Amino acid sequence: MYRYIAFAALCMAAMPAHADELGAMKAESIDLAGFLGVVYYTPQEDGYRVVTTLAQGEAGLPVRFVATLTENQIVAVSVPGKLGESDQIIKISRVGGKLVVSPQPIDGIVVSSPKPAVD
Repeated sequence: MYRYIAFAALCMAAMPAHADELGAMKAESIDLAGFLGVVYYTPQEDGYRVVTTLAQGEAGLPVRFVATLTENQIVAVSVPGKLGESDQIIKISRVGGKLVVSPQPIDGIVVSSPKPAVD
């Protein structure tokens, strides 16, 4: 229960995502095709510890992704699109000592229907 309360508090305190710089311990809200969540980072000796927490809708079980980024590294979190639609992606990059969170559409990449098995 505590996890859900903490997750909800972070979502409410965060700002909307749109290619913004993110300050240390400042959460930013993200929305990936109905998966709602937050991303924040803390400076560590070996890089920025980036934490992204997502849940499907308000009642979904939260899932957390953690990565340590050094200078010029990028991590992406994605949700697959429906059949024939593009994936929804948030790109998190560290450049010039800053962390940038931005939505990244992938044009031209779509999920294709599976081919039938041949016996």
